[in-house]
Amino acid sequence: QVQLVESGGGLVQAGGSLRLSCVASGRTFSRYAMGWFRQAPGKERELVAAISGSSWSGESTYYADSVKGRFTISRDNAKNTVYLQMNSLKPEDTAVYYCAIAPSVSVAKAEGLYDYWGQGTQVTVSS
Repeated sequence: QVQLVESGGGLVQAGGSLRLSCVASGRTFSRYAMGWFRQAPGKERELVAAISGSSWSGESTYYADSVKGRFTISRDNAKNTVYLQMNSLKPEDTAVYYCAIAPSVSVAKAEGLYDYWGQGTQVTVSS
């Protein structure tokens, strides 16, 4: 059974940074695409960043326009962990952040392509 456990959320002032981590188990981690989503109160869940499975040529990444240049997704296959480095945080980044894994190698941009989800971690950015 696949399990995903997020950590690293918290309260930070605008302009600050946080790094989220997501440890995966139950699947050969390096082969599969991963994504970070977020859901703010009263809003739909949205994809923030995604990374492909690893290959000889490395990985591909995708970022939502709202976080380009501020957030970085990366993976450490030796630790079965995907990270989301968040810099220059804004109050509008406040949300519950979820990691997810897709049964594919390619970057997955649609929520329906992901089959397992973590429990979420709260990120709150104060102004």
